[in-house]
Amino acid sequence: MEQTVQQGRLSIVGLGPGSRDLMAPRAVLAIEECDVVIGYRGYIEQIRDLIAGKEAYESELTHEIERATLAVRFAIAGRSVCIASSGDAGIYGMAGLVLDILHSHLAERDFGETSVADRDNVSEPLVEVVPGISALNAAAALLGAPLMHDFAVISLSDLLTPWKVIARRLSAAGAADFVVVLYNPSSKKRTWQLGEAQRLLLESRLATTPVGLVRNAYRLGQKVWLTTLGQLHNEAVDMFTTVIIGNSCTQMQQGRMVTPRGYDRKGE
Repeated sequence: MEQTVQQGRLSIVGLGPGSRDLMAPRAVLAIEECDVVIGYRGYIEQIRDLIAGKEAYESELTHEIERATLAVRFAIAGRSVCIASSGDAGIYGMAGLVLDILHSHLAERDFGETSVADRDNVSEPLVEVVPGISALNAAAALLGAPLMHDFAVISLSDLLTPWKVIARRLSAAGAADFVVVLYNPSSKKRTWQLGEAQRLLLESRLATTPVGLVRNAYRLGQKVWLTTLGQLHNEAVDMFTTVIIGNSCTQMQQGRMVTPRGYDRKGE
């Protein structure tokens, strides 16, 4: 009798900025439909009430490869798996890593713990990347409307990208007059990158350029404040802070940060 091929499901879910009412309905449904949930401990805590009775695996930061590999192996073995990511899974999230590992496993026919007898009884899992509200969306909404025109998003973490590459991107974005969004501006071990980013951007824009900062957007301890590019080095920021640096047209309006779209020039 011919065996039925097991087809797993792999959902890579963006949980949004943290507040449950800002989590996409599709993300909630994906979590409810799966039987295995994998994620960073902090993300699992956010959805603890949604995963009661499910098989859950949680670990600390820096264990992203292990989490992604576990999710892929479960899905290849025919399980319905959800791997959680903060914000949007496709923006500095888990989607790229999970898809890379899935591709490698399928190309190499590496099914992990699946027995040799079962390897003909597995198939490529169905994959879904569920979008979520990213940190830049959340920060922009709290600040006003700073991203109404072209913008660039740059992470200041040099753990995965050499600083010389980051510096080149900062200079290029500054010279092109993009609004610049900075992720991972500082950590306990990285304390100089924000000051260097400020120096590079000051080469092409005024010290009075508006800057908005948001820490813990839509989470406990949320803080939203404004400063200028010239004063940015004096601000206390960390890995939970998103920094938005305006372009030459960005303005402060009644305590809000606004980058005009240019409708007043429409038709010229």
